[in-house]
Amino acid sequence: MGTYVSTFEVFRRLAGSDLPVMNDLIPATTQRRLKPGDALFHVGESMPFAFVVNLGVIKLVYETPAGDSWIKGFAEAGICFASLMALEDGGVTNFSAYAVTESTIEIIEYRRLQQLADSHIEWQRALSTAFKHYGQRKEKRELELLTHSPEERYLGFLGEHSELVACIRQHDIASYIRVTPVALSRIRTRLKAQGRLA
Repeated sequence: MGTYVSTFEVFRRLAGSDLPVMNDLIPATTQRRLKPGDALFHVGESMPFAFVVNLGVIKLVYETPAGDSWIKGFAEAGICFASLMALEDGGVTNFSAYAVTESTIEIIEYRRLQQLADSHIEWQRALSTAFKHYGQRKEKRELELLTHSPEERYLGFLGEHSELVACIRQHDIASYIRVTPVALSRIRTRLKAQGRLA
């Protein structure tokens, strides 16, 4: 789905400028190609890496030992993400990541990114911006879940993720907005009756 976005372009955008010694990242980077449904990683794994989505869509999923799951977000081409818990010494992931569409991901040793940030202000700015974007997304997500109605969350999803709607199952949309698939079906019926949904 969509256009290929190189890892170098992702970090250049985060830094707001070109970055020095870009080639130093190559030895610390591996690439994976995933088919729909393939796992990038599971909850509880040691994954001290940053992940850059070059192509496709990845869904990030909280999973419980009881088998319940809720989608915490989607990462499209051009997005960099990580499990922050897994970046700590001895830390492990607290969510799982699965491909929604055929996807290409570059996996980067976070330790190397830190080393570059310690040596170059441009890399420091790129990492700082990435963490700021993460915090902003998290705050916005919390606001939606705590203060918006299910209908508002659904309409907000359609407006913000219009390009994703065609490739994401209704079941996954329901999980993201924290309703059951049956409840989402009812929401869609109501919105159509009100003329708020085509």
